[in-house]
Amino acid sequence: MDCIHLEKIRCYGYTGYLPEEQILGQWFEVDVTLWLDLSVAGKSDAIEDTIDYRNIISNVQHLVKTSKFALVEKLATAIAESILAVKGTEQVKVKLSKPAAPIPDFSGRISIEITRNARE
Repeated sequence: MDCIHLEKIRCYGYTGYLPEEQILGQWFEVDVTLWLDLSVAGKSDAIEDTIDYRNIISNVQHLVKTSKFALVEKLATAIAESILAVKGTEQVKVKLSKPAAPIPDFSGRISIEITRNARE
């Protein structure tokens, strides 16, 4: 199966367990891998034979900016489900990161990764 990788979609959002995360917000980074058949587009050179990844990026940005979930797991699932609704997508992997999670004495990154299949 072929893949399209969209990496480092950076956007500001309001998902988080702490009340201040849903009020003040924070930066998120999203990486998406889409599995689909790219053979027709590879021959036709026509955008209608593939997925227009500009729409996927815009959709991810919109979901991150407008959602107010307590858990990043829920946000990642919402992103995956919205991508699987796009015709032709067989499977999607979403990696959602908080580059600066509000945890005292922790300067690392928190990331979760989920993979969902269109047949689930």
